[in-house]
Amino acid sequence: MLLKKTKLALRVNDENPNHHLWNNRGVWWCHLTVHKADATAERLRFSLKTRDVDLARKRRDNIFHDISEHYAIAA
Repeated sequence: MLLKKTKLALRVNDENPNHHLWNNRGVWWCHLTVHKADATAERLRFSLKTRDVDLARKRRDNIFHDISEHYAIAA
């Protein structure tokens, strides 16, 4: 099954609470990379649609949780 061979690349830096986040003109975004079974990679970016960093972190964590239910994690 292709989904199980696809891996989500997450390098979490516990010293940086804003890992995988960036601020673009005041709006927070999340970015990550998915490595596929065919040796390609896809960068995923999501607008978190908030200017509040605490809410952005919560939304990022929810995205990671949802994606981890479908993909293996390659940390």
